[in-house]
Amino acid sequence: MSLRINDIAPDFTAQTTQGEIRFHDWIGDSWAVLFSHPKDFTPVCTTELGYMAKIEPEFTKRHAKLIGLSVDPVENHHKWALDIEETQGHLPRYPMIGDHDLKVAKLYNMLPADIEGTSEGRTAATNATVRSVFIVGPDKRIKLMLTYPMTTGRNFDEILRVLDSIQLTAKHKVATPANWQQGDDVIIAGSVSDEDAKTLFPQGWKAPKPYLRITKQPG
Repeated sequence: MSLRINDIAPDFTAQTTQGEIRFHDWIGDSWAVLFSHPKDFTPVCTTELGYMAKIEPEFTKRHAKLIGLSVDPVENHHKWALDIEETQGHLPRYPMIGDHDLKVAKLYNMLPADIEGTSEGRTAATNATVRSVFIVGPDKRIKLMLTYPMTTGRNFDEILRVLDSIQLTAKHKVATPANWQQGDDVIIAGSVSDEDAKTLFPQGWKAPKPYLRITKQPG
């Protein structure tokens, strides 16, 4: 089954560096960022996990939890975390899923369902597609999906920016334009009539085209 934006994020039970979790229960009423890795002790992923450890407080401010995944067993994750702290200066304190049986990777379409066996003997190259990011809302629905090539480190500042946009647009009837940053002008949603917009956006708006109504960020 393929996954799409706004689908219910598949639930699962898994072992993590912080014990067993059931994903939906672990999310609770928070937002969640699930980001996956094709192998422990790989260079690009080491930098990614370290950077996420550094900026985790920014996600916490936004009521969002971080959870990593790698196809290796949890015991390996604990050892890898020490390398991450040594080389990146930040120890991951968010849970890391041990997906040794590839169950979660398959559930989220990061690997074909018909792949047999476990992570044993598999390389980062054979798991190349396990390089994804999912943002999941408190309603347990998928809000974002991204998959990167192995040689390109992910821009987690961008994930933070997208989370800001998703949370803003979930609360107000607006959309965010290209390269939007927190505090920039926004676009009034097309579903809002001009008449309703006068009530929702009393400060007014600029409309270089009837379908492009630009206003100050609400809230």
